[in-house]
Amino acid sequence: MAEPVKGRIHSYETCGMVDGPGLRFVLFLQGCPLRCLYCHNPDSWSARGGREMNSQEVVNEVLKYRSWMEASGGGLTLSGGEALFQPDFARDILIRCARKGIHTVLDTAGYGKLERIAPVLDAADLVILDIKSVNEEVHKKVTGVSGAVPLETLNYLQETGKPLWIRHVVVPGLTDDRRDLAALKGMLLGLKNLERVELLPFHKMGEEKWLPGRYTLENTPIPEADFMKALCSEFREAGLPAA
Repeated sequence: MAEPVKGRIHSYETCGMVDGPGLRFVLFLQGCPLRCLYCHNPDSWSARGGREMNSQEVVNEVLKYRSWMEASGGGLTLSGGEALFQPDFARDILIRCARKGIHTVLDTAGYGKLERIAPVLDAADLVILDIKSVNEEVHKKVTGVSGAVPLETLNYLQETGKPLWIRHVVVPGLTDDRRDLAALKGMLLGLKNLERVELLPFHKMGEEKWLPGRYTLENTPIPEADFMKALCSEFREAGLPAA
């Protein structure tokens, strides 16, 4: 077996219940090229932050929780930051977990050069792709980068038939425009590998991690529950597996 790959992690949590099926060991990798206005881990952006581990050390930690992961149908989820920011590290973790029979999920915004990130996407059992916005202007406003790259990733996942969940955070005044949501719905209807759509209400968890004066959504309200319920119903009625 090849030597373990070194990388940097931000943190991890055990018994995660929202980042894939079953109970999951969720590993947050360090580094992210996006600057999402609602990010709850802005301290994960810097490539020099966190702490260094190698891929085998990560897997050894994951295996401590193997019994309850297997009992619940769970496994490992790689998140961030942006897990694709460290593609070699992420891929090696996924491969080593697969060799141990651990189910793997890649939770990502899909940002990176396809030739570098495709092997990581291929190595995961399931990809959760966070689509920030289908509107290019809004995407740049929310993340600071173009939305064209994540769409290339989405096309690749469709071409390869990778099991796919889609996430979309609904932020009042930013990503809740009815025309944009209709465009998102139309785009998702063509995906044959789509297993689940998660429409998530904006929240302010992590606001305290931002430097003073840098967080710009302090006056943005949380979406109304009735709006979110109706939105999910609309997606389901269109034939999408929305939650």
